Amino acid sequence: MLMIIVDKALAKRESDGHPIRVGMIGAGFQGRGIGLQIMTATPGMRLCAVANRHIQAARDVFAQIDREARPCETRAALEEAIASGVPAITEDAVALAGAEGLDAVIEVTGSVEHAAQVVLTAIESGKDVIQMNAELDGTIGPILKTKADEAGVIYTFADGDQPGVQMNLYRFVSGLGVTPVLCGNIKGLHDPHRNPTTQEAFARRWGQKPAMVASFADGTKISFEQAVVANGTGMRVARRGMLGPDFSGGDPGAPLVTIEQAAEAFEPYLESAEARYVDYVVGARPGPGIFVLGRHEDPRQRHYLELYKLGRGPHYCFYTPYHLCHFEVPTSVARAVLFRDAVLAPLQGPRVGVIAMAKKDLFPGDTIIEFGGYEVYGIAENIGEIRRDNLLPIGLALGCTMARPVKKDAPLTFLDVDIPVGRLVDKLYDEQEQIFPL
Repeated sequence: MLMIIVDKALAKRESDGHPIRVGMIGAGFQGRGIGLQIMTATPGMRLCAVANRHIQAARDVFAQIDREARPCETRAALEEAIASGVPAITEDAVALAGAEGLDAVIEVTGSVEHAAQVVLTAIESGKDVIQMNAELDGTIGPILKTKADEAGVIYTFADGDQPGVQMNLYRFVSGLGVTPVLCGNIKGLHDPHRNPTTQEAFARRWGQKPAMVASFADGTKISFEQAVVANGTGMRVARRGMLGPDFSGGDPGAPLVTIEQAAEAFEPYLESAEARYVDYVVGARPGPGIFVLGRHEDPRQRHYLELYKLGRGPHYCFYTPYHLCHFEVPTSVARAVLFRDAVLAPLQGPRVGVIAMAKKDLFPGDTIIEFGGYEVYGIAENIGEIRRDNLLPIGLALGCTMARPVKKDAPLTFLDVDIPVGRLVDKLYDEQEQIFPL
């Protein structure tokens, strides 16, 4: 729907010889796809520079269309390449984020500390930021949005990934006069104890990292995604970890129910007029799509909605049967740069965060390595409970060393770990906590 407006605006930028100039941080699985989409299917936009800690991966982005890229070791070299129209690559992401000549930066690393540094640099240098990093946004998104507002730039999550698709549908449903009461994600599998070893074969098949794939399976990714949606809509979770009705019976190959049937499981939790939640289902079709449950109280409009095959109400199920990830990221860039429209950004302070849970018994000296790793998984929790119980956000847990033992499937607190000294993400999180009290 949004492409109907964006395509003509981009076509005009192309015909005027004034394309949107984009830099990208990260050249992994999604980064390669985003680069390919911009370079082959998005007139009116130019991918000018790519940063990656291994420069060959950045070079490979441009090599997809047989373009040579110029390695740049300094910000000045990047700016010269950008100004001359030569594709630039670098290992210095901060230099790219601060370089003159770019309208927007796409952040697609999946990191937290490193991403915080480059996003903050991009904001401070006056660039719009479009990111697919739910881990970053679900940890310190509200403070980054605050700093973007102060700098007069757009900070937004990208369309195509499930949080952005949910927000598009949320806005559509609201525009019909239907009140959204639940934003949901459709998953095929949820097992909090999956790890890089269990997901290695799947990861190899699709050219992805085993830990990243494990973070999808163990619930960390979906928890971050729904936290991002909660913070962008003002919604909450119905309980720690969300409700997550599972219709698969633990068998990913089991026959799937329809999302309309699955959504009935949420009805008892939506009776209160104040109930507005983010959640998910497992084992429903169409997957891996998203859905929004909306409520309408007007009997005249409910009559029409029943005629149009949406049921008798008062709750109605709207869904998008797919999310196309990198294909729609350029549209998000255009919305930000040309229309000053964020796909999805925190409304104010955090409503929901993602806490670290022990994936196994943890002991003093154990180090938490990565999302989807062997030590912890993440689950969504309301910010009031996180603060009350001093719970450790998983976005801050990476790199921490256990100071006390924690039993399997128990939450970690700040007192359970030793936090590395001098990290930007901790500073920003503390600032976020001070600016947005309950």
